[in-house]
Amino acid sequence: MRCLWLTLVDPEPRHNGQLLYSGGLIEGAAAAGIEIHVLGLAREGQDRPFGARQGNVTWWLAPGGFRPRWRSLLSPLPHMASRVHNHRLREILLERLDEEWGAIVFDGISAGWALDLVQRRLGGGRRRRPRLIYVSHNHEVSLRDEVARSHPLAPMRLVLRSDTWKVARLERRMIGAMDAMTAITEEDRALYAREWPGMPIEIVPPGYDGPALEERTIENDLPRRAVVVGSFDWIAKQLNLEEFVAIADPLFAAAGAELQVVGNGDRRFLDRLRATSLATEFTGRVEDVTPYMRQARIAIVPERHGGGFKLKVLDYVFGRMPILALDGSVAGTPLQAGQGILYFRDHLALARGALRIIDDCDRLNALQRQAYEQCRENFRWADRGRRLHDMLAAA
Repeated sequence: MRCLWLTLVDPEPRHNGQLLYSGGLIEGAAAAGIEIHVLGLAREGQDRPFGARQGNVTWWLAPGGFRPRWRSLLSPLPHMASRVHNHRLREILLERLDEEWGAIVFDGISAGWALDLVQRRLGGGRRRRPRLIYVSHNHEVSLRDEVARSHPLAPMRLVLRSDTWKVARLERRMIGAMDAMTAITEEDRALYAREWPGMPIEIVPPGYDGPALEERTIENDLPRRAVVVGSFDWIAKQLNLEEFVAIADPLFAAAGAELQVVGNGDRRFLDRLRATSLATEFTGRVEDVTPYMRQARIAIVPERHGGGFKLKVLDYVFGRMPILALDGSVAGTPLQAGQGILYFRDHLALARGALRIIDDCDRLNALQRQAYEQCRENFRWADRGRRLHDMLAAA
């Protein structure tokens, strides 16, 4: 089977959840025997040749980078899709659409810029229409609406609400044109099923192919440190982090404990948080998060917004990190509350809970061992590839 895969950008290197998910699905589907042709934007500094073939994957990547954010204000497309749409990418798509395809995958709502072109080019009845599949990364409308309502600045709330309306319009049009779609969690599938009761929806959570510690024992010689690992470029992630640090930092400082935020983010945003923090270190982008996790006792998921599946949770689980999180923030995993993960109602309770347990090494070790056992057989990219193969091959 030949599949045209429309994605945001070249997923390598995979430094955030969106790229991890897209890259893993492409790799898994190719390993399952699908011939995949990926169309997206090239990454700055990435030297993958145009048309390069690696195994079952051929890369058609357009130069030019993202369009500036202000352009999306003038576009009927939401920012996520508008920023991808450049002239060269459009040309490449039109060239590829002259070929025969068994399926076309729209990898996330960012690929929605291509919907009209695909429908116009394939609507002439010249040949068998390929199967159209939407790979959802989040239930976008509910997520964007939550972020818009939560922003502290009124002008930004207006901008985000306008973009949410565009997201809703595009997502409805995309799903209405599809033969089938995926959801990343059962919670997202239920939301989509209410809106589209006749749509075949396959749950395809992420896989994991990173490092896995067979054994780890947390002892009192480790720093009294909790870590938050992530990518903090997106506004929702920034809101989550800023809210949590404002509450947790003074509590950690008073308790003589450390909070470490590991991951890239806008420099001005991180500098602003650094200027007012007492017990919190912000590393910025690092090549490998593993050494930071191994020098901490606790992993924290402080996200009220963000939706979907938190891929960093798998880094925590397989890195043998005890996980503390806000209620409802960790969807799509088999982690059991109280045995594998601890949940808290708000940021204050989360910070206090971390400080309450940080010296209880027996409890911390029990949590990380239980989480590892609950997840160890559940996150194989090869399984996700086979699910996609079956979806794309369905008559």
